[in-house]
Amino acid sequence: MSESLLDFYKAIESTSAEMVQAARLADWDAVARCESTCAVLIERLKFKAADELLDAQARAEKSHIMRRILVNDAEIRNLVEPWLAQCDPQVGESGSYLH
Repeated sequence: MSESLLDFYKAIESTSAEMVQAARLADWDAVARCESTCAVLIERLKFKAADELLDAQARAEKSHIMRRILVNDAEIRNLVEPWLAQCDPQVGESGSYLH
């Protein structure tokens, strides 16, 4: 069975939830693994999105999934930034770990 576009969004959401749990436990190796998994899923999603259109119901579900992913992302950032500031004092000055 082929994965649908929504399957990719759901997989990203699930992986981001795993990343939240890992960050809560300060398991930075697990956070990094989840981040890598999300990157692969996002790349696959980009290719799938070029071939599949979502109907109105699926677009609404996608919107709900995206909101949950954004909530997870915000929590991950709140948990990771203090750890990064300890590793690199310059991160604390800029307020961001993204380059």
